[in-house]
Amino acid sequence: MTEIQLPDQAADTPRPLDLSRPVVLHTLTFLEEGEDVTVGRQDINSFCVLPADGAALLKELGAGRTPEEVASWYAQTYDQEVNMQDFLEAMEELGFLAADAAEVRQVAPVRWQRLGRAVFSPPAMAGYCALIAAAAFEMARDHRLLPQYHNLFFSPYVMVISLTIYLLQVPLVALHEGFHALAGRRLGLNTSFGFGRRLWFIVVETSMDGLVTVPRRKRYWPILCGMFADLLSIAVLTLIGAAARRPDGSEPLAAAICLTLAFATLIRFLWQFYFYLRTDMYFVAVTVLGCVDLHEAARRINSNRMWRLLRRTDKLADEEELHPTDRRVGRWYSWLLILGYGFSLGTALAFGLPAALKVVQLMWDHVAHSTGAGGVLDTVVFVLVNLAQGAFLGFLFLRERRRRRTAVKLQHVIA
Repeated sequence: MTEIQLPDQAADTPRPLDLSRPVVLHTLTFLEEGEDVTVGRQDINSFCVLPADGAALLKELGAGRTPEEVASWYAQTYDQEVNMQDFLEAMEELGFLAADAAEVRQVAPVRWQRLGRAVFSPPAMAGYCALIAAAAFEMARDHRLLPQYHNLFFSPYVMVISLTIYLLQVPLVALHEGFHALAGRRLGLNTSFGFGRRLWFIVVETSMDGLVTVPRRKRYWPILCGMFADLLSIAVLTLIGAAARRPDGSEPLAAAICLTLAFATLIRFLWQFYFYLRTDMYFVAVTVLGCVDLHEAARRINSNRMWRLLRRTDKLADEEELHPTDRRVGRWYSWLLILGYGFSLGTALAFGLPAALKVVQLMWDHVAHSTGAGGVLDTVVFVLVNLAQGAFLGFLFLRERRRRRTAVKLQHVIA
């Protein structure tokens, strides 16, 4: 989402526009929050933050008045001049301007909206809560059903464990993201899936850009419902694992796999509290604090700290371009970002390293003790899969850098 700011000086006009003819706007939404107004097109998920006078300017243009008339109205109403050409170019970059009335696209009804309402209806929610309560009761009755680290090693073959977790987590991840998507569709928002990167983690993300046009109190459930889906998955897997157990208490393979997936899902649930990685809890915090792009603000502030320490003031980025709320909160959140990255590294060394060593030991046993073709194949496939994952992570990193470099910054348009 783009923030359009109000500068003190007029920008140079790169190309002339006909300001004597009315412009045509696409169907836009306006959401007032404090001194700012979020404006956007929900059909293409393009949004920006305007000051209240900028939103009023846009509404006057949408009423059919010419840009010249609106500029005169603005000067009389707010006692300052407006660079109308720059403003119109910025709106055109965002896709808000249409060539003519025939080009204006009416926002079509969102698909799966009725399904979203059914999935989150009161009877459905009551059923979900009943399943979670039943699983909690079974865990309290038999502590062996609690998600625990030892559940991961249900097989002596590392590749069997890895493929089982990777493949069977796919529908569980889809359920998590599907809950996000359906909660957004329930509100009439277009949602989509994609891959992203958080540090060295590959993640699946649901795009809900239109959520910025929804009143703040209605945003929390679409953000948090994915974590609720994780709890529901853990509950169902635990109940299946408990039902699959034999009368003598032994675990068949189906029960062991269910408990393995329950533990893996719990890890994903806890990972959402790593807010500094822009997980679900990060967006909850951003919504509560009323920020626009807190993560980018914190990154810029930390980058400036580093350049000041290195006495490279020529590398400093302009923090005044940041949204005021992002700039204020970013002063202390930027330190949490550093601590968070340190925490991730620390937990990876404290918990991930022992698990990795265990995996290496299993692979070494296969090769060193000649456990047969199956053991060697297990080791080779495991290495190849991890190399492929590393290559995909590198691709996402390069794509992210390319998008940052080509991103158009729309600012300093009203003077």
